[in-house]
Amino acid sequence: MVNFTILAGGFDIAGTLPFIATYLFNSEAGSLDVVGQFPTGGNCSWISSGLTNRSVLYAVNEVSPTGALQSFTVTSEGFLSPAVDTISSEGDRPAYTTALSNFGRPQIAVMDYNSGNGRIVPLSKDGLHFDDSAASAGVITFPVPAAPTSEGVSHPHMVLELDEEILVPDLGGDTIWRLTQEATGNWTIVGSIPQPPSSGPRHLAVHNGFLYTLHETASTLTLQRLPAFPNGTSEIIANVSTIPSNPLPGAIWAAAEILIPKSTSQFPIPYIYVSNRNTGVPDATGKGDSIAIFEHVHAGTSMAAEGSLKLVTQVFTGLQQIRGMEIGLEGNRGNEFLIAAGVAGEGGTVVYKRVDGGRRLEEVARNLDIPTRSTFAKFSDDAGARFYDELLRLNLKIF
Repeated sequence: MVNFTILAGGFDIAGTLPFIATYLFNSEAGSLDVVGQFPTGGNCSWISSGLTNRSVLYAVNEVSPTGALQSFTVTSEGFLSPAVDTISSEGDRPAYTTALSNFGRPQIAVMDYNSGNGRIVPLSKDGLHFDDSAASAGVITFPVPAAPTSEGVSHPHMVLELDEEILVPDLGGDTIWRLTQEATGNWTIVGSIPQPPSSGPRHLAVHNGFLYTLHETASTLTLQRLPAFPNGTSEIIANVSTIPSNPLPGAIWAAAEILIPKSTSQFPIPYIYVSNRNTGVPDATGKGDSIAIFEHVHAGTSMAAEGSLKLVTQVFTGLQQIRGMEIGLEGNRGNEFLIAAGVAGEGGTVVYKRVDGGRRLEEVARNLDIPTRSTFAKFSDDAGARFYDELLRLNLKIF
């Protein structure tokens, strides 16, 4: 039996105050229950946990004209505190945040989608307070794209931390910016990795020296070697569509999330999970949007053997516009499960079990109490699960 709690943020729902929800998943019962809703700032559309301390949670407030970043504490039962600290993102509609650990002092990055800028702010030792006045916490403004195929405005949409740099995909500029921190503490753009024209790179992952980029505008997944730091080049090896075959008339596709969980004895092949979003005419059949599963096949060391991307399957979810997904923690066998939700419709939140070594997904639980969510944070604790089991036995919930 696997028990774990899941934290879920989302865009505001009409008629309710902004909140982050806590779910309890029980694999034996095949159940997914909402056991708490905790108030936050508006549109907490992306949340992330502290890197070394999962009792810390960060959330963006994706609002206009100026967004915010908040910190919270999380108890072992998954209870969320009131916001401990809040700072301005210094930009319009921040869509992503993540903590950083490879540059000395712990820091937190937040990227403003609409205004083409972001911040990287030092954190206190406990990870709960933002050093808003630090010299390195100034606004990072990304160059305005000049290519005729771009959107003409920078749209930074994610941050991926590597050993000596961070990567920021720019959906509006069809490029991936490479940033590093100078000895002075200031962050500098030192290079870029150009992407196909009109592709709209949104999210990405790096695995075994390869860069996997998910493109929103083109709904494609590309594969290339990670170019040498800071400004090396590499060719795109594979460029494949994520869109399901035979799409319905009126569908408008916009790929959103990519996950490559690490290999284990149970899951030896690092399958690639990407979410599709139909932002056009909703599917009236009930199939909903899909999660596409890909495999990087025939990977090797020579140029001729660098491999290709193969579609394994499309898993239709009954969800509309899957923006965020997450795979559980490896401890307590949480990595057997993938959690997803949509930002439109009433499909709720779904837990899938990864089967056949991760080649397929089987639905094991769905909760419709909250119609939409957009982001999840991994959280797993046996004590918390036992606590919630008792709450559910007594038919109690925390709201």
